[in-house]
Formats: sequence, C-alpha cells, structure tokens
Amino acid sequence: MVSVAERRRRGATVADRQRKGGAQEPDVPEDRKPQSDEAHSAFTPPLGVPMPPPPEDSQTTSEFAVPEGLTTEPPQGPEGSAFVPPPGVVTGDTPGLTPPHGIPALRISSDSPWQDRMRTMLRMPLGERPTPERPEKTDEPGPAVPRVLDLTLRIGELLLAGGEGAEDVEAAMFAVAHAYGLDRCEPTVTFTLLSVSYQASLVDDPVTASRTVRRRGTDYTRLAAVFRLVHDITSHAVTLEEAYGRLAEIRRNRHPYPGWALTVAAGVLAGAASMLVGGDWPVFFAAAVGAMLGDRLAWLASGRGLPEFYQFVAAAMPPAAMGVALSLADVDLQASAVITGGLFALIPGRALVAGVQDGLTGYYITASARLLEVGYLIVGIVCGVLTVLYGGLQLGAKLNPEATLRHVERPVIQTLSAMVLALAFCVLLQQERHTVLVATLNGGVAWIIYGALHDTAGVPAVPSTAVAAGLVGLFGQLMSRYRHTSALLYVTAAIGPLLPGSATYFGLLSLARDELDRGIAHLTQAAALALAIAIGVNLGGEVARLVLKTPGAETATARRAAKRTRGF
Repeated sequence: MVSVAERRRRGATVADRQRKGGAQEPDVPEDRKPQSDEAHSAFTPPLGVPMPPPPEDSQTTSEFAVPEGLTTEPPQGPEGSAFVPPPGVVTGDTPGLTPPHGIPALRISSDSPWQDRMRTMLRMPLGERPTPERPEKTDEPGPAVPRVLDLTLRIGELLLAGGEGAEDVEAAMFAVAHAYGLDRCEPTVTFTLLSVSYQASLVDDPVTASRTVRRRGTDYTRLAAVFRLVHDITSHAVTLEEAYGRLAEIRRNRHPYPGWALTVAAGVLAGAASMLVGGDWPVFFAAAVGAMLGDRLAWLASGRGLPEFYQFVAAAMPPAAMGVALSLADVDLQASAVITGGLFALIPGRALVAGVQDGLTGYYITASARLLEVGYLIVGIVCGVLTVLYGGLQLGAKLNPEATLRHVERPVIQTLSAMVLALAFCVLLQQERHTVLVATLNGGVAWIIYGALHDTAGVPAVPSTAVAAGLVGLFGQLMSRYRHTSALLYVTAAIGPLLPGSATYFGLLSLARDELDRGIAHLTQAAALALAIAIGVNLGGEVARLVLKTPGAETATARRAAKRTRGF
C-alpha cells in the first residue's frame, strides 16, 4: 500500500506539470524503461558538457573562394562561352543542327498557287510548318472534323483515279484540310489507298479516315473541275456545304464526248501516227479502221467484265491483223506503218509518266505499283500483237524487220500529223474544249523540236525525245500555273507524237521471228524512249517551279527536297 506522504508527493508533481504544460498527463509509474541511446542525436553533447560557441561567420564558404588579402582584376570584354571557337578559327554551320540565331520563320503568301504552297508545307516536318495567313471567322463555329476529312478523301479519290501524281494528290488533300482549319493534318497516298490523320494537339487522340480507290477512269474534264474546286476552297470562297454540293455535281457530270466520238478519235490517232512514221493516205485509212475495230473489241470485253489486261490483248489484235492482211494480199502499202499506228493508240503513256514522276518525287510504293500496271498493260499488247504476227508468219506474210519504215523528211505533213494525233488524244482523254487547242499546239511544238534535233542536227533519238518532252512539261506547267489547273491537260496529249510505237513494233516482230537479240535491242530502245519522255516531262515541270516565282512569295516556291540516303 502507498502511504499518505507518497500520495502527496505524486499530487504535487502532477500539479507542477499542469502549470508548465497546460495539460494533464496520465499517471506514469516511477520505474518505467529509460530511453535508449539511439534516440539522442550524435551532434548533441552529453550531459554535463557545455555547448560549443557558434562560429563567427555562419555562411557557407567554397574552396574556390579568393583568400583574404588577394585582389583580382575583372575580366576584360564580355563574358564568353566554352562552346565558342577561339579567335581566328573559322567554322561553318553544321548541317542538321539548329543555327545559333534560331530557325528563320517561313511565311507563305496567299498570292502563290496553292500547289506550291502545299508542296512547301508537305515537305517540312510537322513542327516546322508555317501557318499561312487566312481570315479568322469568330462569328461561326468550325466545321466538324469527320466531315472535313471525308471531303478531303473524296477529292483525293477523284484526283488519284484521274491519273494525277501522288504528290499533287497529297498537296490537294492537305490544302482542303488546311483551308477548313485542320492544321495538324497528315495525308498519305498510295496506289489504291488514301488516308488522312488529324490530331488537334499532342494530348488529343488522332482522328484517322481512309478511302480505297477501286475504279479508275480517264476524264480530264472532271480532273480540271476538281482543281477549280480546290482553288476556290483554298481561297476561302466556299463553305463546307457548298463544297459538298459542287463535288456532287462533278460526280454527276457526264463525259463531254460520246462513245462513238472516242472510237473515231482512236482511229484518227492511229492514222495520224501511221503518217508520222512515213505512211500515205491509204495507210491512214487502213490504220484507222484497224484501230476502231480494236477499240470496239475492247469495249465489248469491258462490258463483259474482263480485266483490263485482256482488254488490251483484244485491242491490239485488229491493227496487227490489218497489217498482216495487207501483207498477205500483196497490196503496195506499208504494213509496218499500219501496225505501228495501232500501237500508238495503245501505249499507256499517261500511266508511265505518272509512275516515273512518283518515283522521282519519292513516292516509291505508288511508283512501283504504277510501273507494274504499265508492265502488265504492255505485256497484254505484246500478247495480242505477237499472236497475230506469229499466225501471219505461218501463213506466209512478208513481214521483214530489216525493211524498216521509210524515214522521209516531210516536215509539214509530219507536223500536221503530230497535231492531229495530239487532237485525237485530247478527245480520248475527255478534255475540256478550251484546252484542246493549246494541247494540240503543244504537240506540234514537241514534234518540231524533236525533228530539229534528230533529223537536222543529228542528235540521237533518246536525248532528242528527252529535250522535246522537257519543253512539253515546261509549257504544261506554265499553263497550269496560269489557269490554276492540272498540268496533265497540256502534257499528256502533247507527248503522244513522241511515243515509241515503231521501236515497239519492230521489237515484237523480231521476237515473233525468233530473233531474240534484235528484239531485245528494239524493246530496250523503246523502254529508253519511254523513260526519256517521262523524265523530260518531270524535269520541265521542276524547272518551271524552280525558276518561276510569284512576286512576294519567294519563300513559298522554295520548297525543300525530300531527304534520301546517298548510298550509305
């Protein structure tokens, strides 16, 4: 038991604690466990040892501080950097690194054509693309993103199906999306697939849409109408609903020329080509009849749902059969000119130019697909012509590859024939009537340049063809910039007189006679001429974009080239 004195002593202790702390602590027995040594700080002196005096200077010092009594002189001149080269050392700007004064801002003027402005932006990274000047519309909300992407894909589909190059299709798609406020937009074009992706910001989910091109058709009237629509959209003169309405009208419009006109145009083209290589008026009519029969046969195959390969096989057989029939009948006509004229109407020059252009501009997948398509069509022509030629040789037809076409210099007749050929090509391409005259004159100029170089100056056929095609591409690009339309309207028909019809025929004839070396040589020459045409057309267009600049829009036309590996 606890005594009275002990209880009084404990009560006095609790009272003292209440006076000091203001709170009553619980009753703790006297013999509790003491605190361990780990609860004390290592910097606290033990009991009975006084605290050391505080230092006179409590600020942190550095071992790099200047000792007392030592004076230093301030540095002369401005403070430099360790990355600045010493005086006297000249260094150039390292490519690929940001310059010390930053990247100059690129401004795109609205005075330049929309093709040049959009190509400039497409060839730049997304973070470096400038923002073109466009009027702000604060009174009305922006259009819905899915509808803008759908309109963009539909316009791109018409352009790609009409034979436009992949770069121009991407430029048109980006122009439409950008005109309606979708700046962070990335279009992608392949041979049969179109896709476009839009991301409002880095933290938002991207919106992606795609469309497949399943049917292709040749209608340059529709192509020109789509270009006008894109030009009006980029000029901010068309709303989204109006653009949909105009696009529906473009799709509903019929072709400007009926089917019978296309058949007659194919015959006129073959006849003009036969006179271009030395034929006379009877040869003209014979080649025209053969080409028209081939065109009708191809239409019949198309109506039965046969693939395009078999359509070309069917179209190539009647012109070759006409030449073989003339040879078997011992008629004093050039059977070689008849067959060559029929081949002019079948060679896919439009697809060849588009394929080479896509390859030169860096769209290798689309270029490979286009060139593969050209290869299949040419193989179809080869199958049709070789079948007829082999049968004619078995029947005793006198088709001799040594008896080449008579190369006579008839400048007036050949120039008129080249213009008629270009005119018929315009009808086959369904061009607008106001563009037919310009394209026809361009074809005549192309043949005059080729004849002056090849016949008069003695330049080989391949460089002569390349120079003539380059001038065609240059003139077509000038007209497209002036009219704000596609350059194909003034280029595709104009290169018709330059197509390698005779070299193709003699190559096939040599193969039919089992003369592989000579046949491969002729076909190689035909391929070289075709590539010269395509490269010349593309080079002429690039020269026009490089040299000609709209006043006040120099930065817009100076587009960056796509960076590629250099063999390592």
